[in-house]
Amino acid sequence: MSSSVLPSDPLVASDGPAVSLDADHDDTKTLAISKSKKVRNAVSHLVTSPNRRASRLPASLQFPLIVLLSFSFASLGYSFLNESTRGELSAITKPPESSFEVTILALWRILELGVGWFGNLDGYDLASLNVLSHGPSLFLVAAFYDISPWTAVACLAIDSLSALGPFVLLRPLSETHVARPALPNSEIITDRNIKLSTGLLAGLIYGVTLFVAVKTYLGTTFVLYFEGITRVEPALNTKYGATVAALLVGLLGIAAQSFIFTPFETTPPTVDPKTERFDPVTATLSDTLRWNLWGFNRRTQVVILRTGLVALVTWIHTYLQCAMTVQGVEPYGAASYASIWAIAAMATGIALELVGDA
Repeated sequence: MSSSVLPSDPLVASDGPAVSLDADHDDTKTLAISKSKKVRNAVSHLVTSPNRRASRLPASLQFPLIVLLSFSFASLGYSFLNESTRGELSAITKPPESSFEVTILALWRILELGVGWFGNLDGYDLASLNVLSHGPSLFLVAAFYDISPWTAVACLAIDSLSALGPFVLLRPLSETHVARPALPNSEIITDRNIKLSTGLLAGLIYGVTLFVAVKTYLGTTFVLYFEGITRVEPALNTKYGATVAALLVGLLGIAAQSFIFTPFETTPPTVDPKTERFDPVTATLSDTLRWNLWGFNRRTQVVILRTGLVALVTWIHTYLQCAMTVQGVEPYGAASYASIWAIAAMATGIALELVGDA
C-alpha cells in the first residue's frame, strides 16, 4: 500500500511546540496556546506543502465547480454583510437596469475566474489580482460617498476570499508562492525587508498616482459625471478617511508585490531559442515583428504579461462596477476613473521590474 504524501495527522506532524504539563505552568493556558499553534501550522502545511496533490476531480468538472463555489461564497458573504450593515451599500448602489447588465456582470466574474484557472494562476495570484482590480471601485464608495471604510474592506475581503477559497481547494500553490530553495532568487522573495520595501514602493506609486489625479482633473470629472457624489476630494480629514486610504495603499502594495514582483524574481532570464537564432538577413516579416515585439527574455515577458493583465482587469472591473452599480455615474466618468488605476498598475509594474533588475 502506497503511503500518502500528507501526514496522517497534520497536527502531530506540525512544528508547533510540545505541550508542557510542568506543574509550574498554567496547564490550561499552555494547552490552548499549543493547540492553536498546531492548528495554524497544520492549515499552513495543507495549503503550502509542495507535495500537495491537485484535485482528482475530472478536469471537465473543476472549473464549473470553481465558479459555483465562488458565487456561493460571495452570495453568502454579501448576504451577511447586508444584514450586519443594515443595507448600507443600498444607499448608493442601483439595481441592474436590465437582464443584460446582470448577464454582463456575471459573465465578467466568470471571466475573471477563467483567467486565473486557465492562465494557470494559483489561489494567491487570483486573490492578489482581485485586491488590485476590485480595490479602486470600493475605494471610490468609501472615500467619496462616505460609506464606512470597514464595509468597503469587508466587500474586498469577500471578493478576494471567494476567489481564493475554491482555488486552494482544487489547485495547489505554485512553486513561486511555496518558495522552494531551488527556485532562482528564493532568498530574495523570502527576505522580509525586501518584501516590505517592494510592497511600500508599489503602494506609494498607487498613492501618488491617485493624489496627482485628485489634484488635477478628477474633481472636475466627479462634478460632471458622478451625479450625487458626496465629495470631490477623498475624505482624508475625517475620522476614518486617512485610515482607509492608508489601508488600501498597503493592500495594493502587498498584492502587487505578490502578483508581479515575486513571479518576476523567480523566473530565470532565459531566451526562446527562436529568438536567439533570429537573423535579420534571412528572417521573414512575421519573424521580424515577433522579435521586435516579443523578443524579450522570460523574466521580462512575465512582468509585461502580469502588469498588462492587472491594468486590463482593473480598468474593466472598475468601469463595470462604477457604470452599472453606483447611482448617478455616467460611462465617461467611469472610464476616466478606471484609467487612473490602470495607469498606476502599469507604473507599478515598470518600477518593480527596474528594482528587480537592479
